[in-house]
Amino acid sequence: MKGNPEMSPFYYVLSMMFLFGTPLIIFAMKYIAAAYEARAKGAADDAYRQLAQRSAQSQSESAASLAAIQTDVAQIAARLTAVEKILKAVE
Repeated sequence: MKGNPEMSPFYYVLSMMFLFGTPLIIFAMKYIAAAYEARAKGAADDAYRQLAQRSAQSQSESAASLAAIQTDVAQIAARLTAVEKILKAVE
C-alpha cells in the first residue's frame, strides 16, 4: 500500500463536521422556511382583514345611499300623484 493508511486529524474532523453538520443545516433551513411561511401567512391575514373592513364600510355606505334614493323616489311618486290629481281635476 502506498502512503499513510491512517486518516489525518484534519480530514477526520472535516468529515465529522460534514456528517453532523448536514442534518443541522437541513433542520435550520426547515425552521427558517416555517418562520417565513408564518410571517407571510400573517401578512396575508392582515391584508384579508383590511379588505373585509373596506368591504363592510362600502356596503354600509351603499345601504345609506340606497335609503336616500328610495326616499327621493317616494317623494317623486307622491308629487307625481299630486300632479295626476290636478290634471284629472282640470279635465
